[in-house]
Amino acid sequence: MRVETATEPGTPDRPNEDFAAIAAPASGGGGSLILLDGVTPPDGPTGCRHSVPWYVSELGGSMIELSVSHSAPPLAECLAQAIARTADTHRETCDLYHRRTPQATVVAVRWNADSVEHLVLSDSELLIEDASGAVHAVLDDRLDHLPDPVPALRAAVRRLPRGSAERTRAAAAYVEAVEALRNAEGGFFTAAAAPGVAARAVTGVRPRSSVRAIAALTDGATRLADVFGETDRPGLLALLRKSGPDELVRRVRLAESADPAGTRFPRGKRSDDATAIFVEL
Repeated sequence: MRVETATEPGTPDRPNEDFAAIAAPASGGGGSLILLDGVTPPDGPTGCRHSVPWYVSELGGSMIELSVSHSAPPLAECLAQAIARTADTHRETCDLYHRRTPQATVVAVRWNADSVEHLVLSDSELLIEDASGAVHAVLDDRLDHLPDPVPALRAAVRRLPRGSAERTRAAAAYVEAVEALRNAEGGFFTAAAAPGVAARAVTGVRPRSSVRAIAALTDGATRLADVFGETDRPGLLALLRKSGPDELVRRVRLAESADPAGTRFPRGKRSDDATAIFVEL
């Protein structure tokens, strides 16, 4: 088995809000991986005294432990229990009902001699290469299908010059519209403080014999394909196999640097935290 990972903050002056962990128990020939992408809140109160990096470390640590425990439940239940555990650690000091309480996207995969189980919540991605070499993307694409006026507001923001007062006002309206749909019916879901959100995740199980490789990627890593169009999803997996996650992150940074103002390739952040995990089974 080959396992490689790389992670890098979007800018050196801000902490990395991604989390990556891999566990391979000594017996059984199995393992698991957890990938989280913390949601960067807008400036202003969040109701919580803790940072996003603190949250993803607590949530990710709990989930990787639960995923490889002796009597581990399905991944969705692992996520629900990890969310509950994390909430309990700061319930007495923080307002967990605040809509900007720390939260994260989730990718989880667990494998043994017989099967490969997966879970995806929000816009991080899982790529699965089957025994024939075909690459399948496991996506929770609800963020791509938000109702009006969200798409129109996003387009309006991207048409305006960075740093302008008009863009600042438009961006605030867009954020407000997105936040109204977070963890709400008709919107999208992230891991925050309510365990029930785990039931909203995209889950599945495949035979181990049908899976050749897997790749878990935050949206800061997939932007090489999704934003810059330098490759496609099979190309991302091929790059990971040939050159490893470090090279993928390096390629993302080169693409970001070539368009620093986001004029050719509009995007919410000029440079985003980027994390990739590659496992060849």
